[in-house]
Amino acid sequence: MTQAHIVIEDDVFTRVLDVVLNPECTQERKLAFADFFAHDMPDFLQWAQTQKNQTKHLKDCTVKFVHSQEELLSELPRAHAAIVESLHLGAKDLAQAPHLKAVQKYGFLTKNIDTPTCLAKGIQILRVRRRANIACAEQAMMMILALAKRLSEVNKLTSTQRLIQGGFHPKPFDRKHTPSSNWARIPNIQTLYGKNIGIIGMGEIGQEIAKRALSFEMNVLYTQRSQLAPEVEEALSAKYLGLNELLAQSDWVIAQLPATPETNHLLNAQNLKHLKRGAGIINVSRAQCMERQAILDLLENGQLGGFALDTLWQEPGEDDDELLSYPNVILTPHLAGSPRANGIADFEEMIRDLDDSLSN
Repeated sequence: MTQAHIVIEDDVFTRVLDVVLNPECTQERKLAFADFFAHDMPDFLQWAQTQKNQTKHLKDCTVKFVHSQEELLSELPRAHAAIVESLHLGAKDLAQAPHLKAVQKYGFLTKNIDTPTCLAKGIQILRVRRRANIACAEQAMMMILALAKRLSEVNKLTSTQRLIQGGFHPKPFDRKHTPSSNWARIPNIQTLYGKNIGIIGMGEIGQEIAKRALSFEMNVLYTQRSQLAPEVEEALSAKYLGLNELLAQSDWVIAQLPATPETNHLLNAQNLKHLKRGAGIINVSRAQCMERQAILDLLENGQLGGFALDTLWQEPGEDDDELLSYPNVILTPHLAGSPRANGIADFEEMIRDLDDSLSN
């Protein structure tokens, strides 16, 4: 085939492909990504070169990043492959792409791609189940478990003195008559079995979380702008509710939303008044979808039973952050998608599949 032209939707992660595939990638970008990967992969630039060298059809390709639907449409007439995350490829778009052999979704859900038209035109649809999304789901479940078992409060409190210093009141039981479990007398420990988990935003990460919640035999509730297809709901055993109803019924609320003008402060004082008393809120996406003061108020009045956040309102955080004073709050420094090996494996899979698709 002639020199392959690859059109890529611009995203902070798809820019990795700029380093790997684009001979015109700037040195500034190469060094920025080398720094981004350095703590997990100090030889990132060598890895990038190796990936390109292993391909058959991408060694001499041209690469164009697009930022809008209009830019995507303008590039399709000469594209041999397109990589998209949120941009749409409908029948009218695909009609403008006579050379297109493959569409790579940077993700697993392909609702933004016209599958029947691709099949009719012999265009392969490639998907990748992003490992960072799986890691985010693991982080969310870890945070739920840690709050449910009060792990952050009882970690290493294994002696009477340490427990007392931690604010607890340990006292051995009468072993002539009783078992000895929880001799530390830690109250309010929870199990997840039979509890309601309410997921706000049932996209790829939301669905990964739902799958893991089912393994704990939790009841999956969800809300978003549009209801899932019946077969997806059935596979996830998920029940669709309005936001306020979900807040009222959920024991654990997962705010799994991107930071956009539409989602800014979606969880606010007005709707959080519906939150079930004692429920926990977990966020491994973006803090901006929650009103910070509303969260602080709920923690202060005891309605919010626990709170866990992986991406702070401000990064890095501040040492005097009020949230640090609450024992039932877990804060982590934007770790959910880690390690970098997740992204590396995703891009290796994508490059391999894309190169194979251009052979046909």
